[in-house]
Amino acid sequence: MANYKYRKYGTRVNKNYRENNGEKASKKLDMRREDEFNYMLGTLLKDLPDSVRGAVRGSIYAITSKKGIKDAKEYIIKKKEDGTIDEKMEKNLIDLIYSYSKYRN
Repeated sequence: MANYKYRKYGTRVNKNYRENNGEKASKKLDMRREDEFNYMLGTLLKDLPDSVRGAVRGSIYAITSKKGIKDAKEYIIKKKEDGTIDEKMEKNLIDLIYSYSKYRN
């Protein structure tokens, strides 16, 4: 009975079950493929200067895994408008985050 906890009035609930508190599932990074995603992200950003590459890479990874794909896409578009990345890199990054995503809570 280690996998169960008890609610009020003695009803039994599986500990591993996550309640999503009424939120809809959104597209986020598929955590089973995060190593592949990190590698591909690094190869796409290799042309950036060292001072910018780490910040952009870390921000894209964090936003994609925690907030969602839509927020990451907005961040990438903002970086293109700032002049940090070019149009080709923007398109490749957006394609990458969509190909490594799935619906999660």
